[in-house]
Amino acid sequence: MSHLILATNHLAENVLGQSGLANLALGFSLRFVSGKLPSEEQLLMGLERRTAKHCNSGDHWLDDTCRGSLNGFGTRDIGFFELCAKFDSIEVWVDPLHSDQLVLVWLLDLLRPYKEITSKLSLVHTDVEVANYAPESVAKWKLPACKVADNHLVTASRAWRAHRAATPEPCFDLLMTDLMILPRLRAALVAMLGELPDSVTGLGASEMDILADVNDGHTDPRLVTEARWIRDVFDENEARNSLLDLADYSAPPVLLGDPAFDNEDRYFGRSEWKVTLTDLGRSLVAREDDMWRHNSIKRWWGGTELTNEKLWRWDRESRSLVAP
Repeated sequence: MSHLILATNHLAENVLGQSGLANLALGFSLRFVSGKLPSEEQLLMGLERRTAKHCNSGDHWLDDTCRGSLNGFGTRDIGFFELCAKFDSIEVWVDPLHSDQLVLVWLLDLLRPYKEITSKLSLVHTDVEVANYAPESVAKWKLPACKVADNHLVTASRAWRAHRAATPEPCFDLLMTDLMILPRLRAALVAMLGELPDSVTGLGASEMDILADVNDGHTDPRLVTEARWIRDVFDENEARNSLLDLADYSAPPVLLGDPAFDNEDRYFGRSEWKVTLTDLGRSLVAREDDMWRHNSIKRWWGGTELTNEKLWRWDRESRSLVAP
């Protein structure tokens, strides 16, 4: 019996591959929590057998996989559906982070029409990030594998369509429905809604965490960005970009560094610098000002393009959407 593990992030791939729990373990490097979402056509192209159109790094789903790692089941040119057909059973290992829940609903929606694959598909929900553990430790875990049923596929498709929608309303409406078949999906949706511009300050929850951290006296930018990780929404690069956005692209700025704030040497610790709050930053922490009263916004939240004229917000007190 051949067994495949698919992980909802690429960091878990090596650990699961060395654990001996499957003939092959592969992970997805996709993230759907920041920036403009890839089109469905782009996503499908990335899963096809490699051709000349996969000319850039990251175009093919196996670009980050080591050569020769497919253990006799194919080469790094193989297509996703072709590879799945080679296995008798497939488990999707789902880490608890919010990004992983979005990858899960994308994957289940993708596979929904392929009964020959979904009939051998199971879900394994982890309580921790697999990549933080040694393979020999993971090999001893006794996690339940839940057979994928129609309810999983229907709920995932609704969630994926909602995340891709042109407004956040479908995601908010999902919170009024039963999502327990995918146990961490509700928390992921709530966390994502919290990253919409706040109804008062105009900043997302993680951006406000960064400002609060600086307000508490933390000045090392590498440590300040960790405040953005606490909510398990963004990764290190996304957190760093947010920090630089608050400093470099706001007029007046929200944070101050030094005249060479955008110098990456300073972020990576090759040169000393500190961050401090400006008057605007302090006003935002006190919830006495609105970021977008001073600046223009052009940002993506799922499939929603946020602009000053089309600015969906989140009321954190009533936990409700505020339409433009």
